[in-house]
Amino acid sequence: MGTGTARQSDPFAGRGAVERAALVRAIRRDGALTDPAWRRAFEEVPRHLFVPYYYAGTPGGYERLWRDDPDEDRRRRWLEGAYANTPLATRVRDGELISSSSQPSLMARMLEALDVRAGHRVLEIGAGTGYNAALLCHRLGDDFVTTVDLYPEITEAARAHLADAGHHPAVVTGDGSRGCAAHAPYDRIIATCMLTAVPAAWLAQCAPDALILAPLGTGLLRLRVTAPGEGSGRFLETPAYFVPLRGGGREEPYEDTSGVPRRALGSDAFRFALALTAGVVPARELYEVWEDAGQPERERFGVSVRGGEQWVWLDSADGPYRWPVPR
Repeated sequence: MGTGTARQSDPFAGRGAVERAALVRAIRRDGALTDPAWRRAFEEVPRHLFVPYYYAGTPGGYERLWRDDPDEDRRRRWLEGAYANTPLATRVRDGELISSSSQPSLMARMLEALDVRAGHRVLEIGAGTGYNAALLCHRLGDDFVTTVDLYPEITEAARAHLADAGHHPAVVTGDGSRGCAAHAPYDRIIATCMLTAVPAAWLAQCAPDALILAPLGTGLLRLRVTAPGEGSGRFLETPAYFVPLRGGGREEPYEDTSGVPRRALGSDAFRFALALTAGVVPARELYEVWEDAGQPERERFGVSVRGGEQWVWLDSADGPYRWPVPR
């Protein structure tokens, strides 16, 4: 649905198509894009239109690469980087990253896990460059996609990039933690920013049996809405690191890890559990549970929402290992 029409004057269209085909091959080697419909979206949506400039990391900070650089070699580097299977820093303020374009293979895994169907209405939290919204538009059609971001400069740029690619979804400036009631109800909500809890507004704006896919801690929660204001789901096995949600979130508390063995702190699985329960469970206590449970990986953890409360759980929503999510 809705393939869009990219601007005709794009001087990078030919080379971009070559680089895009190489990107799709790289994503498939990474184990994603098993769904032919999503594969076509990645083959046809030109990522370079969404990153006219970005910041490449250097030992001293960031180097800006941009489409209109007078130097031909730097323009070539910009285009190749636009189709690398890596995240791209797109907005940096006072040395702090505030917006980025996610790693394409991670985007592909998230979109496939979203399990969309024709006619589904999707809300994206975190418009970023607009690229992820364009992929959704390609699959579902522009009228079924809403994307929200806090900063006007981000939504203005995303809207322009989407138009360049031939797409015109609803692009809304606002606090993502409040969702977007104007276009509700949604069959799917996908967040591309890190959360510390599932906002109540999202659940309230969901249609029956909706799915919410969102990064919590350093994992991806796939939560099924089971009743108004209620839901439950597990984490995917895929690690995920995103810029934090701004506007309605809370700051991560300092976590004292004294007494936790170094080998546990070196474990991605334990660090995930630590991030998920930060400020709720003392690190030493969590370590003992984690060891007793056989050093569980991400997919054994989940989150449930019921009666206005949220809790993290291990293995079962009503089992012995469950901890409240700070609101």
